[in-house]
Amino acid sequence: MTLTTIIICSCLSLAPGHTGQDSLLVLFWNLENFFDWKRDSTLGNPSEASFTPQGQRHWTRTKFMRKCDAVSKAVFWIAGQEGRLPDVIGLAEIENAFVLRRLLEWTALKKAGYHPVHFDSPDPRGIDVALLYRGKVLQLVNAKPVPVEDKRNKQNFRTRDILLAEFMFGKDERIAFLVNHHPSKYGGNSSGKRKTAMETLSSATDSLFKAGFERIVAMGDFNDTPPSTEGYSRKMVNLAAPLAKKGEGSIKFQGRWEMIDMFFVSESIVKRNVSVKMTVAKVPFLMVRDNAYAGEKPFRTFSGPRYSGGVSDHCPIVLMIQ
Repeated sequence: MTLTTIIICSCLSLAPGHTGQDSLLVLFWNLENFFDWKRDSTLGNPSEASFTPQGQRHWTRTKFMRKCDAVSKAVFWIAGQEGRLPDVIGLAEIENAFVLRRLLEWTALKKAGYHPVHFDSPDPRGIDVALLYRGKVLQLVNAKPVPVEDKRNKQNFRTRDILLAEFMFGKDERIAFLVNHHPSKYGGNSSGKRKTAMETLSSATDSLFKAGFERIVAMGDFNDTPPSTEGYSRKMVNLAAPLAKKGEGSIKFQGRWEMIDMFFVSESIVKRNVSVKMTVAKVPFLMVRDNAYAGEKPFRTFSGPRYSGGVSDHCPIVLMIQ
């Protein structure tokens, strides 16, 4: 029996309540262009077209499955470190529901009891956010996409929607999760778009507070560092900010770690729970030597158009609430 198999069996044997009925383990991960290998001729999307066997990326079923297996293995590795499987997994850069189904049905995650939540978004690259949750721990009450719209500008840009999912857990507790992937800095002149995305998130959390939600978790790739997100909500705490001040990060850019993947939690979570901790998961088999700079960096799937064989240029981030 391999070490990976032992970890998987150990994690599956853990009961959800072993760390306390109100405890939750949450994972977020940007999976870097997690496309399937098929071409949907009705879409006419250049990005989607490049991720095919005949496309620029020469993306095949074999490479797709290799990535699915690596993602699954990483989830179980993190579970081995934390002593339990994540109850909620937020994902970014997912092409469609097919990718999620194959991830959950064709890998060891099939036995973990995860259910997907996904909505197609208007993003021009054809990538969405998604959420996986364990049905043994959480009961889905409501889910919807929250469009990122600049109401002051009639010529709205297209980007990923924010995914909102509301759950019941524990002793009649309500909790809401918001999964984000804000506009990239690529191409420049995008700070206004990210500001609009933060304003949309702020409006969504304000609506949840008004609806009586005390427990709210906003997670995602914000494509900005913590100082740029200050003031988004006085009732939400950015758990990534202290880590960023220590020099930690979720991506590595020109030899420097940057914290653009973050968790925000409502103040009531911090006040009511004994421990609320965010960490960056440096999964050993998902890291490679940084030949241009010192140390290591995330093992990404592509370096430009060249296939590298990794999973993502982002490290997963983990939130433990106890």
